[in-house]
Amino acid sequence: MPASPGFKFTNLRLPKIAGLVLSGVALFTTLWAEPAVAPEPIQLTLNENPFGPSPLVAPALQAGLKDLYRYTTVDEAATLATALAEKDGVTPEQIVLGDLLEALGLQLSARGGTGGEFIYSVPGYPALVDAAARVGGVVISVPLNAQLENDLSEIAAKVNPRTRAIFLVNPHNPSGTVSDQKAFADFIRALPKEVLVIVDEAYLEYSDDFAGRTAVQFTKAGANVLVYRTFAKAYGLAALPLGYAVAPRPVADFLRKQGLGGPRELNRLALVAALASVRDRSFLAQVHDAVAVERNVWHSVLADLKLRHTDSQANFVYFDAGRPHAEIAAALKISGVIVGRAFSPYDNWVRITVGLPSENARAQSALKRAYRK
Repeated sequence: MPASPGFKFTNLRLPKIAGLVLSGVALFTTLWAEPAVAPEPIQLTLNENPFGPSPLVAPALQAGLKDLYRYTTVDEAATLATALAEKDGVTPEQIVLGDLLEALGLQLSARGGTGGEFIYSVPGYPALVDAAARVGGVVISVPLNAQLENDLSEIAAKVNPRTRAIFLVNPHNPSGTVSDQKAFADFIRALPKEVLVIVDEAYLEYSDDFAGRTAVQFTKAGANVLVYRTFAKAYGLAALPLGYAVAPRPVADFLRKQGLGGPRELNRLALVAALASVRDRSFLAQVHDAVAVERNVWHSVLADLKLRHTDSQANFVYFDAGRPHAEIAAALKISGVIVGRAFSPYDNWVRITVGLPSENARAQSALKRAYRK
């Protein structure tokens, strides 16, 4: 498999930050006005990879355009499934392709009839549990712990004979925190075998130890653990959304019988882009390193401003603004910096996606201005 040919991140020069003219409008403790020419807005909201996809993707897509009139074939889907299985050390039969979280919630809830319980952390990404609730599932919400991590002990305490599945995001969204590796392993081993644990690893490629933290190790060891991943985040393919599950064979077989992962449900160009990405062996490491550098700068800025923040292992930072989210979001918007929404009950906390170095510098300057006496 070829590595990235001359892969380089571009647009790395820091821009000059336009000064803001003082006006009679008070913003926190600073008086300032919008520039005469508003800066181009930067979207640091949805945790996209600003460096874009692997350089192998564009030529692969160009070649794939000639077959736009054709449906996705079984062989095309199988080729990607095989490549993913090789990467994770499982069988191709354990790979189920597709954007599966909502479908998982629907199928798992319907499978055992109404009343099955789905445990998940709040605030969090509710797509799976919301879908389960639509067909009779019961959602059990567990608050994050004091470190804003998945509270594994409290989650374990909620497990009972009605528990259908546990849904975890690791690193968590919006906090960016990861679970302690030993505590996570002990948690998995202590659960009843019939309880399916679904781990969304959308951001794990950005963490400090992908191989050591991935829950696929438990799937391979025979635990009832399904791992969900996406190409929309670190792989930079948000415009061609595609995910996949690494699942125990019985769970994968059940999902396929319900129609999940069928080639007719898959976008051909998304498959082409995903396969090119998987074949680029150096791309993810470069994205990881670039984001880690920028994330560390963000954490330093937050520390200098004496703003409490999580130890994020994702491609975003999360901090306590010390005032309502709406106020700090409005202050940043004046400088053209758009940040993530509020996540109740953390109404004073702000999530900012790690962007390009120039975007981060601009956002950091705007944040400093907002807190300047």
